[in-house]
Amino acid sequence: MSKFIFVTGGVVSSLGKGLASASIGNLLESRGLKITFLKLDPYINVDPGTMNPYQHGEVYVTDDGAETDLDLGHYERYTSLTLTKESNYTTGRIYNSVITKERRGDYLGGTVQVVPHITDEIKQAITRISKGMDVTIVEIGGTVGDIESLPFLEAIRQIPYDVGRDNVLYVHLTLVPYIGAAGELKTKPTQHSVNKLREIGIQPNILLCRTDRYIPPEMKAKIAMFCNVEKDAVITAKDVETIYEVPIVFRKEGLDDLIVRQLKLETGPPNLREWDAMVQKIKHPKHELSVALVGKYAGLKECYKSLAEALVHGGIDHETKVNISWIESEDVERQGTERILRDADGILIPGGFGARGIEGKIITIKYARERQVPFLGLCLGMQCATIEFARNVAGLAGANSAEFDERCPHPVIHLMPDQERISEKGGTMRLGAYLCKLGEGTLAQKMYGVSEVRERHRHRYEFNNDYRERLTAKGLVLSGLSPDGRLVEIVELENHPWFLATQFHPEYSSRPHHPHPLFSGFIGAALRKKLGH
Repeated sequence: MSKFIFVTGGVVSSLGKGLASASIGNLLESRGLKITFLKLDPYINVDPGTMNPYQHGEVYVTDDGAETDLDLGHYERYTSLTLTKESNYTTGRIYNSVITKERRGDYLGGTVQVVPHITDEIKQAITRISKGMDVTIVEIGGTVGDIESLPFLEAIRQIPYDVGRDNVLYVHLTLVPYIGAAGELKTKPTQHSVNKLREIGIQPNILLCRTDRYIPPEMKAKIAMFCNVEKDAVITAKDVETIYEVPIVFRKEGLDDLIVRQLKLETGPPNLREWDAMVQKIKHPKHELSVALVGKYAGLKECYKSLAEALVHGGIDHETKVNISWIESEDVERQGTERILRDADGILIPGGFGARGIEGKIITIKYARERQVPFLGLCLGMQCATIEFARNVAGLAGANSAEFDERCPHPVIHLMPDQERISEKGGTMRLGAYLCKLGEGTLAQKMYGVSEVRERHRHRYEFNNDYRERLTAKGLVLSGLSPDGRLVEIVELENHPWFLATQFHPEYSSRPHHPHPLFSGFIGAALRKKLGH
């Protein structure tokens, strides 16, 4: 039977429950344990796919095509796991399942209630994913005290009665703020948060105290006494220079030893040599460069979480610190490219939806192409690169995507035929991992080092094959195609230091210890530009 670790958060949101959960998984996996993750999100949307990025942040896509919470990206980056749709459940998905069963008559006419029907559905999701695992780490979204997360908290309260108390551990992440005027750390928010959790019937076993400095032993003792936990179960979750340092801090604080002891796990010490070496590369780079990320949601960096991390990973490969200039594409439209992009060593256009800011992206790509600046386009970035080339190289005036202008004279990007009759928005795009064949001798093949790759998608619109001949005749290289040759997956340019754009999202499969080859290649090209090579 699997052991269970339930991670909750209190006081305020955005304390880093996802990073804490991922770091726990990192430490346990490094000890040779078989682990998995589950994120339980309290919002009523079935998944985050239709949510505004400014409200939810990035939508992370799994290999099997699930649109999930961005924390699943942390879980995959910190471990060797490839997760599935079973690793993310929302209130909406739970209720949708229960209502479907009720309509089918599965409850034999009984009154359907939050307890036991909703809580049982949540527990089934937890036990389903735990099969064959040594440890299952379950993160509860939101903050303790929120009305939305109560069914999830009630469900995990019941788990010890189903699997045995020795098989369950509750980890609570809380805030210990430093008040500058008083010159001291304050424990009262943590006390209140733990009391709120205990009112629900959950006594945390371990407290992760988020703070900007190490908590002194006497303050740990005070927190332990008021929160009814062991002294060594009060762990400093200190601010770090790089998020990949979190497992190392937790290790120094003895968190993994504590978990192993409390859950009675049989395992050896963790092996963090490679991870620590990787962190040292991040903290002590030999070079530094600037990448201009020109997007539609640059005002909230969480919208591009996997992308930002993939750039860091690319930098690790070249012992280079990558400074990201977060640029709103509408600012480029207003101020022009020269003023905003002149200091960029590399330019990146990420994915997105809708017409806002598109012209800013297109003139940014024109700048990168003409000024010979290394360029990487992703999803919408690839579509904008195609539009820019069609307009300014192939002479197709008014070329555009049918997403932005249905009446444009040259829709070089158009809706996939199998999407034309779809009216519902949720979960209906081309989602998940698909094969891509790489052209012989192309930049894409050189970067990957293989002839076929498998990458994750999230889009509706595609390259319009009616324009293949006209665009390739002018020098656009279609270097990646679907196995049947029908869909264009990668475009690139010859006679350019490094210009490549993909219909898929390579950032989802980049890892700090295995940087994605396209990000490594892009940063390598940007570094050569910076150094004048």
